[in-house]
Amino acid sequence: MWPIVWLVLGLVLVAAETLSGDFVLVMLGIGALGAAGAGALGANPLISAVVFAVLSVAMVLGIRPVVKRRFHAGTITQTNTDALVGADAVAITEVTNEDGRVKIRGDVWSARSLESEVIKPGADVTVVEISGATAVVIAKS
Repeated sequence: MWPIVWLVLGLVLVAAETLSGDFVLVMLGIGALGAAGAGALGANPLISAVVFAVLSVAMVLGIRPVVKRRFHAGTITQTNTDALVGADAVAITEVTNEDGRVKIRGDVWSARSLESEVIKPGADVTVVEISGATAVVIAKS
């Protein structure tokens, strides 16, 4: 009977993981399935509980961080000024290394060129940095 209890617990935990998405319940579910396997091979309930504990701890501490990094890699969305770096823009006025105006995604920003280049109005530029409220840009080649 104990193997069936461990099996049901394991399946419930794995299914419950779909609600949390934190990869803890699935690790505990795998531990419970391991305990069900030990019980099915004839281990007594105490040995099954030890298998559950060891397997669950090993999964949570060893496998979970790797899986979590893998699934969440690249999901950080850049916002605010960070999202503007690399954006295309158009010079509205002449842009020097001291002053100028560019239009980035429909908004007008104060701008300066990255180096001592002078960018003519209407030129396509790329934002390389946001410094305070000023876009630092370079002319597109």
